[in-house]
Parts: sequence; structure tokens; C-alpha cells
Amino acid sequence: MTLIVDAPKITYQAEKGRPHPLGATPDREGVNFAVFSQHATGIQLLLFDKHDALEPIQIIELDPKVNKTFHFWHVYVRGLKPGIHYAYRVDGPHDINAGHRFNKNKVLIDPYAKGNTADLWNRVDACGEGDNLATSARSVVIDVLDYDWEGDRPINRPMSETIVYEMHVRGFTQSPSSSCQHPGTFLAVIEKIPYLKELGITAVELLPIFGFDHKQVLREVNGKPLTNYWGYSTVSFFAPHSPYCVYPEIGNQIREFRDMVKALHKAGIEVILDVVFNHTDEGNHLGPTINFKGFDNSIYYHLVPGNKQYYMDYTGCGNTFNCNHPIADKFILECLEFWVREMHVDGFRFDEGSILSRGEDGVPMAYPPAVWNIELSETLADTKIIAEAWDAAGLYQIGYFPGYRWAEWNGRYRDDIRRFVKGDPGLVGAVASRIGGSADIYQSSGHLPINSINFITCHDGFTLNDLVSYNYKHNEANGEDNRDGINDNLSWNCGVEGETGDRWVEDLRDRQVKNFAAILLLSQGVPMILAGDEVRHSQQGNNNAYCQDSEISWFNWQQLQKYPHIYRFFKLMIDFRKHHPILHRPRFFSGKINERGLADVSWHGSQLYHPGWNDPEARVLAFTLGGVNEEADIHVMLNMYWEGLDFEIPTVAGRQWYRTVDTSQPSPSDIAEPGKETLITTKTYWVQSRSVVVLISK
Repeated sequence: MTLIVDAPKITYQAEKGRPHPLGATPDREGVNFAVFSQHATGIQLLLFDKHDALEPIQIIELDPKVNKTFHFWHVYVRGLKPGIHYAYRVDGPHDINAGHRFNKNKVLIDPYAKGNTADLWNRVDACGEGDNLATSARSVVIDVLDYDWEGDRPINRPMSETIVYEMHVRGFTQSPSSSCQHPGTFLAVIEKIPYLKELGITAVELLPIFGFDHKQVLREVNGKPLTNYWGYSTVSFFAPHSPYCVYPEIGNQIREFRDMVKALHKAGIEVILDVVFNHTDEGNHLGPTINFKGFDNSIYYHLVPGNKQYYMDYTGCGNTFNCNHPIADKFILECLEFWVREMHVDGFRFDEGSILSRGEDGVPMAYPPAVWNIELSETLADTKIIAEAWDAAGLYQIGYFPGYRWAEWNGRYRDDIRRFVKGDPGLVGAVASRIGGSADIYQSSGHLPINSINFITCHDGFTLNDLVSYNYKHNEANGEDNRDGINDNLSWNCGVEGETGDRWVEDLRDRQVKNFAAILLLSQGVPMILAGDEVRHSQQGNNNAYCQDSEISWFNWQQLQKYPHIYRFFKLMIDFRKHHPILHRPRFFSGKINERGLADVSWHGSQLYHPGWNDPEARVLAFTLGGVNEEADIHVMLNMYWEGLDFEIPTVAGRQWYRTVDTSQPSPSDIAEPGKETLITTKTYWVQSRSVVVLISK
């Protein structure tokens, strides 16, 4: 008979600790833990030896007389090493009418955790009053200093030279067609860097990569569970999303994300993160208790005045983060500075960024601390900051977002260019403004073209293929009876709804896709391309694929073989933009004349210097950009009419015009490789219906 004796449990020595920095900070001798709670009466630190351990190996009770400095609770655990998993229980008043939701039965992850695991996580158990120890998430102690950056630094490319590529980490490589070793992960993105580099984009803008609840089943459609695919409901803001990692259970989240950033930087590609500080995944009064709600609900959220059991919902997502409370403001700034300082991130795009301008009373502030602290932080001084300058409660701040250097997703650019390309009349004045960098929106306030992020499509809405293939949304797969998603997409299906074998319709769609790409990359400002548009990715008419972790959303790498001509057009248009600085001027047009007598910009219709500003039927626009010194001049002709038209071409002393783009031509004649442009000897050019022509002077 063998006697089995349990190994003795290790009991770690708990000491006073220090209140800063917040989170779990390891050193040679142990780990310091620090959290904030103004209204808590007691806090327990739970230590686990494994990410899926059901019981803690030690529970440390924080003594408010020893382990509390003002409202910061802290403890130093001697002998503890990185890789240990931990969580908290927080006790305090449970008075929902006063906004207090303390519940010592709930196990909380650390708001400042650098990594979490959710193998045991059950969202339902995090709701209500019961104990959820056995089904709670765990945070993990990570030593952020243990990494060799090999000299890597943020790239700091000028905003005017930036070309953004919006992509979803999982969706970019999850399809079997990607042939990646670890599909759907940060490491798989590394495998696709040669593709990104060949395409020519300069920055990837990643849909949320902060930890979110990917297990939550929203509903089932035809027996298939639908979950939060996009990730716009953050659980943990300092922690990379564990399912995007290959080995999260050993605390590898930080390392794998850094590996991706370092590899992208080596290829000259910046990393911009889409961040969601406007709300959290804890939802409304019926939602789960994950971290903020349990640590100090009344501090972190906007609550309904006079009835604080309910949440103000300026976001359309159940709650609103109280961004301009000093503690929440501190949290946001420290989070961003962490991702720049320790993770070498190059920029951020702020989802529903207007929430950051709302004061504690919900009213927009003239000088919101959260916005200005981000603007003026020395750590973030060279970081790109981009706002989605609106929220779900009607606040719309395009051209008015607080701060100087904040760029904005220019929704007016998207709408005006969509209308123009589908053939709506009388828009040429607005289109000229958008192509010129939207001076009518930004110039009077002292902003610049680089404050405008120009886009035709983004993750939210139709893809570029679907914009030219569908008149109506087709969101049945979302299980909401096609009620979700916007109805007015400013799209045109080219005569047939959805997929078709009609060659004429397909050729027209190709042309329209190229028209959009050409206009986007010829416009002043900062262009943003949606991943997959360069190979005509389709979501089958779904304009709200937030819950589609499926082939509807995943990048289909076989499209490269199906639409190589579209990919080629995008690649060469991107290259054309890069090689002509007059397409990405750092400042607005001033009317300056070059040595050949051409202004920096001149506007035309089919006749020179007659742009038809006041013509309600105008569907054509042309413009000439005067190059500086030895630069090429550029002449662009846009015909969105349904018939071909003869356009006059200006004369340039000592130079001749060469055609580099004609979207009506079949590939490869639609766009020329550098040095292979076609000489134009006539004084006019026949621009086919619904097409874009670009000439350069030599």
C-alpha cells in the first residue's frame, strides 16, 4: 500500500506594498499589487497556481489600516513570480440606488492586468448575486521588462505620408485559405507581412485587440451560435485578447503581441489600435460584474441622476464610461502610455470618441481633461490619435472635436464620394472639398488636411464590393430579421442585386471599385482602406457583420486569384500616391503658381476652368495639380455620367501629358507601371462613362 501525501501549499508572505503603479508589478523579490476603490470596505487578493485552478492557493486579506493609502489598496507579496494567476474579491456597500454594486461573492479581474485567461469563464454566473469563483476569469502576472525589442522603436511616419489599412486580427488569417500555421492570431499576421508590404500600405489599424468576451452567445441562427466577433466591448484594457494568442495560458499575451509589432515595424508598417474607452462589456444593470462594476461602480460609469441603479447609455451599448472623472481619466491615459511605451504601438483610433468629451454630468465639455491629456502627453507626443467624432446619443463633432492634432474619421467624405460615384447629380462642389482635404470643415479652426481620415468603407457597413453590388442590406444571417444595420447605404448595385454571372455588370462593378480606389488615393488627407476591398471581398450584402465569425467576415485569400486585376490596381494606385507628394500635401491649397504657370490646384468640368459649381445636374469634375519644381503635374478627370464625354486638357509649357490611369480600360491598361505611361498628344480626352482618368506631365 502506497501512502499519498499532499504536497504542502506554499504560503507567500504579504507585506504593506505601495499604491503605485496600479496593477501587478513584479520585481526580483516578489510582486506588488495595487488597485483603486474609494467606497470598498474590504478587498481580498486570490492567488492561483494555474489559469484553470478552481480554488486559490492563497487568499490575502488587505488590512485597510496597513494596505490602504487614501483610496488605493495595495500589498506586496514576497517570493511571488511572474506567471502566477490572480483575482480579487471586493466588499462594500450594496446600495444600487446610490450606485454601489459591491458584492464579495464576485471574483474580479484586475483592471490593470496585462493578461487574462477565460477558460473557466461563464458570463451568466457573473450576473446576479451568487458566487462565481469556479467560473470566473483569472488575471496573470506578467513581467513586461522581460523582452528583447532588438532596438525597435515606433516608426513616427508623418501623418501626411500615412496610408491606413483597417483589418481584424482574427478575420485576416482565420480562413483555411490563409494557410497560416496559427490562423486567427497575432503570430499569423506576421506570416502575411509580405502581402501587406507588397500592397504598399504604411499602417494597419487593428479592430479591438484588448481583451473582450468572445464566449458570449448573442443568439443562435440555424443552430449556429453568434458571438461578439468585432470586439467592441472591452473587458480588460491593458491585456491583449487571449484568443489571438497561441499560448495565453502561460502568460504569453504580451510577448506574442510584441512579436507582431516588432515584425511589422521591420517591414516599415505602423500599428494603430482601435480602442473602446466609451463603454465596457459589463453592460447595463442586468450585466455581469467583471472588474469596474465590482471595484467602484459609481466612479467608473455615468449613472442616471436620481436613480443610480441604472446607467446612462450614450453609447448604445448599455453603459457609458465616466471618462472625465479623475480616476477614469488617469486609467485611460496610463493605458495609452503603456501601449506606446511598453508595446511600441504607433497610434490609436477612438471608437465613439465623442464620449471622451462628455463631462461627469454627460454634457460635452469645452476642454475635456481626457481629450487634452491625451493630446498633451509627452509620451504620446509622436503618436497618431484618431477620433470617431460622434456617439450614439447624437453628439456629432466632425470638424469640432476638441484638441488640435486629433484626426477624425471623416464621415462626410465617405457620404459625398459614395453619392458622386453612384451618379447623384449636383455634388461637384462638395466632392471638390473632400478631394481637397475638406478645407470647408477643418481650415477655419486651424486644422490641416491630416486631420481628415478619408474612407469609403470601414468594418461598419458594406464592403467596397457590396457597395457596388447591393442596393439593400441583407443581414438575415445576424438573426435580427434584417432590422439591424443602417438602411441608407448610398450604394448602387450596377443593375443586379448581389452576385451575378453577367459579364457587363461585373465589368461595371470592377470599374466602380477602381473609381472609388482612385478617388480615395488622389485625395488630400489620410486615406484608409478596408482589408479585403483590394480583392473585392464580399459579406453577401451584410452591412453589420459584428457577430459573423465566419466566412462572411474572414479574408478569403482565394480572391487574390479571382481578382488579381483589382489587387494590381490598388497596389499601383498606392504606389502612385507615395511617389507624388502633391497628393498628400501637409497643408491646404493656397493658389500658389509654379514655374510652368499652373496653380497648386485648378478645378474644371469637361471644359477647362468651368467646374459647374452651380449646375444641379453636374456629374463630372476635373482638376489639375501643379507640381513643385521638377515634380510631375497631375491632371484628373472624373466622369460619373452614364455616357462618355470629351474633356479638355490644359497645356503645360515644355511638357507633355502621359496617361497613367483610365479605369474604363481592361487590366493592365487601366493603370500603368511607373515609366510605362501612354503619351497623349490630343487637346482633349474621351473619358468613358463612369470612369476616372489620370494624366501626369513629363
